[in-house]
Parts: sequence; C-alpha cells; structure tokens
Amino acid sequence: MQTNFTARQLADPQVAESETILRKCVHCGFCLATCPTYVELGNELDSPRGRIYLIKEMLENNRPADRDTVTHIDRCLSCLSCMTTCPSGVNYMHLVDHARAHIEKTYKRPLLDRITRAVLARILPYPERFRFALGLGRLGRPLAPLFRALPGLKPVASMLDLAPGRLPPRSAPQPTRPSGEPRGRVAILGGCAQSVLDPGINAATSRLLSRLGIEVAVPEGEGCCGALVHHMGREEEALDFARRNVDAWIKEVENGELDAIIITASGCGTTIKDYGHMLRLDPAYADKAAKVSALAKDITEYLDGLDLPEPAFVPGLTVAYHSACSMQHGQKITRQPKALLTHAGFSVKEPAEGHLCCGSAGTYNILQPEIAGRLRERKIKNVEATDADLVATGNIGCMTQIGSGTRLPVVHTVELLDWAYGGPEPASLADIEGRVKESA
Repeated sequence: MQTNFTARQLADPQVAESETILRKCVHCGFCLATCPTYVELGNELDSPRGRIYLIKEMLENNRPADRDTVTHIDRCLSCLSCMTTCPSGVNYMHLVDHARAHIEKTYKRPLLDRITRAVLARILPYPERFRFALGLGRLGRPLAPLFRALPGLKPVASMLDLAPGRLPPRSAPQPTRPSGEPRGRVAILGGCAQSVLDPGINAATSRLLSRLGIEVAVPEGEGCCGALVHHMGREEEALDFARRNVDAWIKEVENGELDAIIITASGCGTTIKDYGHMLRLDPAYADKAAKVSALAKDITEYLDGLDLPEPAFVPGLTVAYHSACSMQHGQKITRQPKALLTHAGFSVKEPAEGHLCCGSAGTYNILQPEIAGRLRERKIKNVEATDADLVATGNIGCMTQIGSGTRLPVVHTVELLDWAYGGPEPASLADIEGRVKESA
C-alpha cells in the first residue's frame, strides 16, 4: 500500500511503525473471508482491509477520529484471524492498537459510552471491585430487559446477562513446592477477572505442576495484564499494568531463576508476550519487558515441553475443543492443547468454523452485544453439532461467552488435564453420566 506520511509525522515512532505495517498490505482481500465481522455483516469497512484504509486515512491526514471511523474500528474484535490468513505479514494487531489509542485521544464519545468504558476500566482489572460489582449485578439481573430496551443502555443489560448466578469463594494463590527435588520453577499469572470468576483454573494448574515436579512461585505485586484497557485504547493505563507486572516478575527472577511465567488465560498471554513491544520505547523497561515476554508461556505450551507420564485413568469423554482466538491467532498455539487432551485420554473434536471468534473478545460482548450475540450463537451451533460431551478451551472470556448459551459443560483445558493426571473431577462435569472408563 502506498503511503504519503511526512518526515515530521514519521519522526513519531508509533506513526513510523504504523506506516511500515500499512506498506505491507497488498489489498489481496484474503482476510475478508476469515474476519468474523465481515462474515456476519458483509460490509468491507467491517473487514481488516476496510479498517486498514480508514486507519491510513486518519493517521496520514493527522486528523481526529470521526464517528464513522470509530464505529468500524469499535466493531473489530481483535481476534487476529486476519493475521493468520495474511500472506504479506501485515501486523494488524499493532496497527489497530495504535488506531484505538489515537481514537481515545482525539474522539469524544457519547456520554453513555464514555461512562460505560470508564466503569469497565475502573472495575474489571481489579478483583475486589469486580467481585463487588458482580454481587450487585445478580441483584440487578431482573432489570436486564428494561436496560436492553433503552437506547445506549444495552451494554448494561449485557453485563447483567453475563453475571454468574453465584461466585466461587475467594481463593488466594499459594506457592507450591513438590515433595522431591523440583524439575523446574515457574510463576503463574493471578490476573484479574479469572481470579474472581473461576479461581479453580489456577488451582488446578498449581496442583498439576506440583505433581509433575514443578515448583510454583507467587510473585508479590502482579495483577491485571492490561489487556482489557489496552483494547479500549487506554494506552497509559495498559502500560502502567505492564510495568507493575514486569517489576513483580523480574524481582521473582532475581529471587530464583524462572523457567516460565505461566498464563492460563490466552487473552492475557497474547498481551504479555507483547510487553516487549509495548514497552520498547521506555528505556527503563524495554529490556526487562522483553525478558518477561520471552518467559511467558501458555500452560499448554509449557506442559507440551515436559515428559508427561501416562494418565491416572482414561476419562472416556469426547471434547469439543474451542481454540480461543488469542490462542490460535494471537499466540499461534494450535497443536499442543489438542495433543495434550488426546494423550490424557480424551477424544477431541474440532467444531466447524473454528477460526471464527465466539464474540467474547475482552469487553466486546459488553460493548458490542448484538454482534457478539450473533457470533456466540454461530459458535454454539457448531460446537453442539460435534455431539461432544463437553467443551474445552483455554480462555476465561470464551468460557463465559459460550457457557452463557449452551447446555454443555465448558471447562478449562488444564482442569481436564489435572483430573486425568490424578486431580479432582471438575465440578461442572458432575452431571455427565457414565463419563469415566477405568483404564486397563
């Protein structure tokens, strides 16, 4: 793509990077067929190629964002399916991140939209605030139809719809050390939303790693990875979260070498693996952030590198494996989760249209409820067509999104692996009859 940025514009390293990305686009259109919003809406401006044109025009002319541009950029899920498809290596992720930051700085959103985004940014990344808000949400759920009918308040209805009926008890992560000499040492991201919605995921991770001889450290001071605000264009807030986590993990490295920083929410993993890029212009953090990004591994990525024993028993269940967008497109992890589940005794099926997003995408299912709902129903139809006993995935957002509309249990991949290798049965599987076949 030909660009016409001035030398003065290119003196800004963010603009210079975006210009390099834009030049790689050859207008081929391969991305259209794999873009969820284009597949659903059929509007090229709601495709990666269309959005690239809008971003180019906005940045090249150094103008504030307008309503039409914001509408189409807001509809982007950042699922990154286009990056898997693109034959030219266009880094759409970094381009749309820059566009969102530019929008946040130059565009004044309608009042209710500003309030909604501010509330999400002030609550979701903070576990105790989030827990309190979910408690209020359960009380307010009967009002969801009213909010859904009022202009501008559909995001409130979506938040109420997604609020779980009950929350698990608080469960602070604890360091664990295997009984014998450790084979390795890792830290596990505690995170924010997942620690409230399903702390059992990290508990299962710690149990499994401990049985495999891996010491688990719990660094002080880490928290939200920053993805939630990063994708809303609130770049300084995202960088503050990143710096805090980098400090916590580098301190833990200094206390004793880490083999990996384990992440059990793939959306967080995509962001943490990008810390080196996000903080590349910060001389105090560039090198440390790059080291953290190099250490970051999804739990399935890490387990795939271990010499695993035979499972404790054969579960005898058929699993529909939903590969989260941040897993397959963001981190390019596609083989490992399925291979691990198969080795553990599960029969794995892949739903049709597995490359398409379920509609969760961080806060997308709250801010864009209509499109997210259509994508959820499409995903559930494909998942249930597999006739599987349950759904496995590696991202809490997908678990919440798919679980809100299907009869099937939706379980994190690591909980199934923990169970197969001697841990407790996931509570959500209790209603599946005849699910366990004792191994010979």
